[in-house]
Amino acid sequence: MSRSTLLNWGPTIVFSVVLPWVTYGVLTDHGVESLTALFLIALWPLVEVALYFAIRRRVDEFSVMILVVLLLGALSALVFHSERMVFVKDSALTGLLGLAFLLSLFTARPVMFHFGRKFATDGTPEGIARWNGFYETLPGFRRTQRRLTVVWGVAFLVEAAVRIALTFVLDTATMVGVTGILPFVVLAGLMAFTIRTGRRSRARTAAAQQTAPATAEPGTAA
Repeated sequence: MSRSTLLNWGPTIVFSVVLPWVTYGVLTDHGVESLTALFLIALWPLVEVALYFAIRRRVDEFSVMILVVLLLGALSALVFHSERMVFVKDSALTGLLGLAFLLSLFTARPVMFHFGRKFATDGTPEGIARWNGFYETLPGFRRTQRRLTVVWGVAFLVEAAVRIALTFVLDTATMVGVTGILPFVVLAGLMAFTIRTGRRSRARTAAAQQTAPATAEPGTAA
């Protein structure tokens, strides 16, 4: 695992998986009601977002998406008086996220273009301009971003359906673990697929440039 990958995802794993799971167990063991504990552990990812802003002094699309999900989750935890419905809500949000990915295919730039721009560039104006240029000048790059958006959207919809089904057969403590682990398992699979797809896209572009240097498109796809 590269240092940049660890810095990007390490805090997310700690604040969104490890700390919520441990905190839920500690709170319920000390007599805190399950519903209250579920609301409290949602504060850990919110702390991560706040720390990121304090350190980087900026908020990007990914951070905004996390913040919106957290606010909706906190609101529903107050509205629903059932632990089961809280888990159903979380799964429904994942499904809505998948639907948003698919609907973004009808916009100028799909979601995966923005997602990739966050993690595949250094965040500098030059890096962002280069990424934007890929989308404007490389048809293969555009097809790749759209294909990745479809795969991610469908995967999120399937994950949501599985989690909703599990909600009605597993107990609350087990669902806390499932809710913390399953999204990251799916995310790891999607990231592996994305990296493999990006490498193949770059290889195709390089091959085209070698066989037809005069007409090949500049840059490399990701």
